[in-house]
Amino acid sequence: MTIGLHAEQHVDRDFARLLDVQSIEVIYDGAILAVADVSLSVAAGEVVALLGSNGAGKSTTLKAISGLLVADRAMVARGDIHFRGESVTGVAPNLLTTRGIVHVLEGRHVFGHLTVEENLRTGAFLRRPSRRQIERDLDEIYTYFPRLKTKRKIQAGLASGGEQQMLAIGRALLTRPDLILLDEPSMGLAPIIVEEIFEIVTALNRSKGTSFLIAEQNIAVSLRHAHRGYVLDGGRVALEGSADDLLARKDLREIYLGKLAAS
Repeated sequence: MTIGLHAEQHVDRDFARLLDVQSIEVIYDGAILAVADVSLSVAAGEVVALLGSNGAGKSTTLKAISGLLVADRAMVARGDIHFRGESVTGVAPNLLTTRGIVHVLEGRHVFGHLTVEENLRTGAFLRRPSRRQIERDLDEIYTYFPRLKTKRKIQAGLASGGEQQMLAIGRALLTRPDLILLDEPSMGLAPIIVEEIFEIVTALNRSKGTSFLIAEQNIAVSLRHAHRGYVLDGGRVALEGSADDLLARKDLREIYLGKLAAS
């Protein structure tokens, strides 16, 4: 039986917050309100689930954190985002990557014409490691993702959806992040592959201390592998709590679907 992360590991709530999102409001094209009021935090060594239905504001919140809103003609109009105690609102994505935040976008976005290993190597570009160091890093990635090792010479576009998702996460790890923003990792994948990916996330969190903020529609699997969770509804935080507490709520699905307001 699979045991969830929160059942075995507890994060000290007194740890300094790695990420602190403070009442952000996000507007597209200068007029369209996508996120109205979102506050959340991620502690060092913590896995946090960001739940909600389509249009709830999950992806927009992640893009606000990673600096990718500008690509969608959007902006943080109110509030602030702090990483390690410093404001990073509006900082360019490449600079945030060097500071320790990396964003794995929804839909995987691998370079289909490059091999799996060539894709992985692009993740180390900003660090410019030595040849010896990148070989060690690749060996470590293949330890967590043995499927990628067997497919390392094939074009990434020929890999399965699950393998491409693993590749996207592996490439992100080669930036040596402290925080990975993971957007809808289960989308379009078979349940057994989804479980495998979340098990790898759990292993990475335990062994490397990497923090994750995971936007997901799959309530059960995400909370089973998280310490805490937030539920978004209409661009606002409708509910938050420990993974165990959220899973125990009988009204979670109704709140998740926007049919109830959180009490």
